[in-house]
Amino acid sequence: MNKTIKIILAANLIALAILSFVYPHLMVGPGKLIPGHSQLETDCFACHAPFFGTTTERCMNCHKPEEIGKLTTLGQPIRKPLTSTPFHQKLLKQDCLACHSDHAGVKRFRVHGRFNHALLQEDARKECQSCHKSPKDSLHEQITGNCSQCHTQEKWVPATFDHDKYFVLDRDHNVKCVTCHERNDYSRYTCYGCHEHTPEKIRREHIEEGIRDFKNCVECHRSADEHDIRMPDRERDRKKRHHKERDDH
Repeated sequence: MNKTIKIILAANLIALAILSFVYPHLMVGPGKLIPGHSQLETDCFACHAPFFGTTTERCMNCHKPEEIGKLTTLGQPIRKPLTSTPFHQKLLKQDCLACHSDHAGVKRFRVHGRFNHALLQEDARKECQSCHKSPKDSLHEQITGNCSQCHTQEKWVPATFDHDKYFVLDRDHNVKCVTCHERNDYSRYTCYGCHEHTPEKIRREHIEEGIRDFKNCVECHRSADEHDIRMPDRERDRKKRHHKERDDH
């Protein structure tokens, strides 16, 4: 009896193995393919190697990296590209499975989680607006490029820059970015974008107050409040005098 059962089980296993190779799309397929791959529905081995699964090399048999986002697999121009700018040509290496799957049962043709910008060549990582549309709010409408000065490539929000830590944009200082930051360079600023600020006037007023170092305005001025003025130079001088007097005694 035991021998008969073993033979039946072995026969069933052999039958299942044969069916898995003959009709893999019915036996082990996790779901339907995307419409563009529908003609391969019954030809699993066009993409899968037996016992090894899908490989990038098999993807590239149809999808030439230099043509992705530009031409179809038949060589026809793509009328409605998935992205505004083809970027596959700027990947450090071709690894299709790092981002894409296909079958409906495994989130077909979708990026697994967030796109890893580290996959891109270094120069491509700085071209954010070639792939991403700039937000339409009043702040971002003034800005072109230099996204990395406020945002990281891991998360868009929260932004890493807090303007109030440097200067509070209140009252007369709530102006367009270009007034203080020229050529979209937010690592630098000038206070001479306003009509009342001229180098000569600023120099004269500060010299009268005994202030010699007045090039870095926000070191002392953190808002439009004229009574909220910090003077680090004078504080440093005061501490130096205090230490000197203490040492002398």
